[in-house]
Amino acid sequence: MSTVALIDAGGANLGSVRYALERLGVVPRIVRDADELGLPARVILPGVGAAPQAMRLLRERGLDVALRALEVPLLGICLGMQLLFERSEEGEVECLGLLPGKVRRLAPQPGLRVPHMGWNRLRPLRVDPLLDGIPADAHAYFVHGYAVPVTGDCLAASEHGTAFAAMVRRGRLCGAQFHPERSSDVGARLLRNFLALEAA
Repeated sequence: MSTVALIDAGGANLGSVRYALERLGVVPRIVRDADELGLPARVILPGVGAAPQAMRLLRERGLDVALRALEVPLLGICLGMQLLFERSEEGEVECLGLLPGKVRRLAPQPGLRVPHMGWNRLRPLRVDPLLDGIPADAHAYFVHGYAVPVTGDCLAASEHGTAFAAMVRRGRLCGAQFHPERSSDVGARLLRNFLALEAA
C-alpha cells in the first residue's frame, strides 16, 4: 500500500488505529488539516467522542470539504463512520453527508446498558469484499451510544436492543461502527480488506 492518510479528528483511538495498521506493515501518515492531505491511496477517519466537537474540528481544519471531495476509498471507524452520514441526533449536528441517513441515539431498555460497550456478533447481510474472510458468527468490539439504522448500505448488522448497522459500504465509502483496532483477528481482517479494495 502506498499512502494511507489517517485523519486526526480529535479521537482518542488515533494511536491505536495507527498501531493496528503498523502491525499489518502499513505506516500511515497522520493528517491534521486539509493542506496535509495530499493525494493518498486510502483515507481512514477514526473517532471516539462526540459528533458536534468532531465536526467542528473537521470544519476548522478544512477537512470537511477535503473529505467530501475525495475520490479514493474512505473508511470511517466508530464515530468516524457516523460522521459519513447526513446528520446525527447527538447535538443535532450536520455531518459530512456522504451517505444518506441519520445517526440515532441507542434507546435504553431494561437490562441493556447505554452506551453499548463490549463484544457483539456481526450478522452479514450481503456479500462484499470488505467482509472477505470474516466468519458469519464473528464478534467485534463496540463502544458507542449512537448508531446508524440498518439501510441498503449496511453490510453487517449487530443488535443492542434493536438492530443497527455494524458495517456499511457504498462504493468507495466504507464504515465500521465497531473498533477494528480492538477486535483481534476480525478487526485486522477488515483493515486488510479495506486496504485491498479497488479504488473505483
